[in-house]
Amino acid sequence: MTHPLRLGIAGLGTVGVGVIKIIQQKADMLAMCTGRPIMITAVSAQSKTKDRGVDLSAYAWEDDAVALATRDDVDVFVELIGGHEGTALDATRAAIAAGKDVITANKAMLAHFGQELAEAAEAAGRVLRYEAAVAGGIPVIKSLTEGLAGNKINRVVGVMNGTCNYILTRMQSAGLSYDQVFQEAADLGYLEADPNLDVGGIDAGHKLAILSAIAFGTQVNFGGVEMQGIQNISIDDIHQAADLGYRIKLLGVARMTEGGLEQRMSPCLVKSTSPIAQLEGGTNMVVLEGDEVGQIFLRGAGAGEGPTASAVLSDVADIARGTRLPTFGIPAKDLTPVTSVVSDAATPYYLRLKLRDLPGSLAKVATVLGQSEISIREMRQYDHTDENAPVLIITHATDNANMLHAIDKLPQTGVVIGDPVALRIESV
Repeated sequence: MTHPLRLGIAGLGTVGVGVIKIIQQKADMLAMCTGRPIMITAVSAQSKTKDRGVDLSAYAWEDDAVALATRDDVDVFVELIGGHEGTALDATRAAIAAGKDVITANKAMLAHFGQELAEAAEAAGRVLRYEAAVAGGIPVIKSLTEGLAGNKINRVVGVMNGTCNYILTRMQSAGLSYDQVFQEAADLGYLEADPNLDVGGIDAGHKLAILSAIAFGTQVNFGGVEMQGIQNISIDDIHQAADLGYRIKLLGVARMTEGGLEQRMSPCLVKSTSPIAQLEGGTNMVVLEGDEVGQIFLRGAGAGEGPTASAVLSDVADIARGTRLPTFGIPAKDLTPVTSVVSDAATPYYLRLKLRDLPGSLAKVATVLGQSEISIREMRQYDHTDENAPVLIITHATDNANMLHAIDKLPQTGVVIGDPVALRIESV
């Protein structure tokens, strides 16, 4: 009989329990697909007595994830603890040092320590797999490392945080403010313990950094991701963008330029007719642009027990079949250290201003934009009070530096109330 592949699972939250359920319920199917039995030998979590709705009696229990990672009866260490350092990192390092293959869903750990872990795993002849770390059930890692191997990737674009997409689409569909939907998301349990990981773009930035490394053959560089969250998006922005034929998405964009790697995670306007604009609720979408295939759209559930556990099992199946690839598609020692650059691509902008209702206010704004080499494509003024007048401007394509100059100078005119809001209009 073929030797079974023995798993040790650390972390019995939503995803860990989902993995156990699939293995318990579909053992015969997995064995048929992979050519060998898949079995769990040991598990670890913070509490042994917690009722998780799944039978753990057949598995050895370890209080310490590091001890689990080094057991003789574990071939593959499955890290589902979370957190970019601490126990998750210690146990992953220990597993590699003990000669185990590793599967993880931990995007934060890979974004911060991916290069180190990849080099260690490959030097030890082990594999480090992480399909579940990016976009939940969407097989984007496999698509980049295998399916698009014959392509030079020109750009990676995506909606990679389901919570932010839920908030933005709920604001639009229900006409609710950001604060109202944020609280609703919190009540539903959609937000991380630290909500800024979601709404600040950090969670999605982790994922973008990982995809960039694979797409462009570079070392993971999370520190080079420009990040802007969705906290300043108002219901007025949602309505006015829709009025102009756009929707607002927290969009990750990565591309290699002559100067270096551009990585940014920020709210953008996209045409309401584009597939990515029509993405609703907690769904994710990643668009991969290759020189041979053009645009590939990958859409699906970005989180949840079933989708994320499914992604973990895809890595289990690869290891069971004997598929052994470098962590980021090419050997880690050959990944290029990268220079990070701020976007220099000219793009149209959405600019929202609140002006004092005084003669000459618009003229002063137009003067600043002209001095910043920004031309106006369209301008609208919405209902105003005796004190202020909301004004919306769509610009022609302009450089990021020009817009930053304008944002800096507009408050100095004396007619702009509060901070201007400027959002890129992205073509997808």
